[in-house]
Amino acid sequence: MAFTSQYFTADTHFGHALMLKDRPFANTDEMDRHLIDVWNSVVRDGDIVWHLGDFSYHDAARTKAIFNQLKGRIRLILGNHDLDNRGDVRRSIAALAWDMEPTHYAETKQDGERVVLNHYAQRTWSASVHGSWHLFGHSHGRLPTYGRSRDCGVDCADLGYAPASFRVLTAAMKEAEVVA
Repeated sequence: MAFTSQYFTADTHFGHALMLKDRPFANTDEMDRHLIDVWNSVVRDGDIVWHLGDFSYHDAARTKAIFNQLKGRIRLILGNHDLDNRGDVRRSIAALAWDMEPTHYAETKQDGERVVLNHYAQRTWSASVHGSWHLFGHSHGRLPTYGRSRDCGVDCADLGYAPASFRVLTAAMKEAEVVA
């Protein structure tokens, strides 16, 4: 049986021109190509990728074409741009072959540790007082790490636009805990 890795990312915003304001790309095609390439340089076909919201701003056909180029089994935690004005999952997002039904919240275990996943940053989260971790997106790298909570979105300076493993995401946080 092959070893399966798990990765976390958020806020790819494929096709969203407003993202170009803070990203170093000439246009959305260049941005999309770069995001696909760095994703596929990290993720293997059988790996699991937890995408913590705001996947794509394209129409259904372009969103599907991008999704089909990405390696891994992708699980979506819904973000505000994944929903329509009524709060329903946008058709272009709902129609994709997600590894599990898109949801607003999930928990997983990584290295024996409980990890809470949400699109939005939280000051407190399930079992936070018992040492659980919290990964989120939405803030585009603008919120500092808070305890055992951090942004895992592509705009975080330490991630290079690529999905990252739990160990990579928490290494500096664990070091800070040892020092404190």
